[in-house]
Amino acid sequence: MLDWFLLFEPEPLPGSWNMAVDEYLFHQAQRTQATYIRFYTWLRPTASLGCHQEVSRVVNLEECNRRGVDVVRRMTGGKLVLHHLEVTYSVASGQAGVFTSTLEGSYRLISEALIKGLELMGLQPALASSTSKAYARSNLPCFAYPARNEIEITGKKIIGSAQKRSGSYFIQHGSIPLMSELELLMAVSFGLPQARQERMTSISSELGRTISYQEAAGYFIEGFRSYFGFEFQPLSLAPSELDRIKKIETDKYGHADWTLRKLAPGLI
Repeated sequence: MLDWFLLFEPEPLPGSWNMAVDEYLFHQAQRTQATYIRFYTWLRPTASLGCHQEVSRVVNLEECNRRGVDVVRRMTGGKLVLHHLEVTYSVASGQAGVFTSTLEGSYRLISEALIKGLELMGLQPALASSTSKAYARSNLPCFAYPARNEIEITGKKIIGSAQKRSGSYFIQHGSIPLMSELELLMAVSFGLPQARQERMTSISSELGRTISYQEAAGYFIEGFRSYFGFEFQPLSLAPSELDRIKKIETDKYGHADWTLRKLAPGLI
């Protein structure tokens, strides 16, 4: 019997805390050899950077400050994401017998579980077939283009994800917009070509109605349960675990040395 744990966060949380919890679950997966699936959302608009991005090339800090947008740096790679009115998921595991031992294999399986959740809503999503080489070299935001095995609906990217691995263990998390916030994204990033703006979407846009975080997360939880065929054990974090997460947040994700650090051009 494999251990699968579900952490559903009902209330919006600060970005630095969200990143600290995901890192804690990544380490916990390595300690316990269990799988942790988490759904959460964001207290304030938050721009998250991929771990190797240089701040000055991808995000306008002055505009973020003016508009009350927080900035965090993820432990995963990928490109700038504006989080706010969305469902965010994370999966931390080392169960190679379920997820395979490769980034591409685990990424595809998780995407297929997310597709199941979208289908339960009545949508018709599909996996993107390739990653644009031009996009891979650019500093455009994450939702400008789909990457291979990410999810789109009628050619529009609906979920953006990123993964970090250590041997067979990984953490993957991703953004699923409930509402479009294109104007804010354009303001805090350095813009998008008009053609790419038109290729972005949200769940509410595709459904033709407003959907809440709680309702959408429920569909995704059922999608994971149905796709993988496991029952989840509800997870609540003990006070000692919350203390460890707080230390990760204080030492790393809430600290400017991590968030705003400069990187050599060859690492970007």
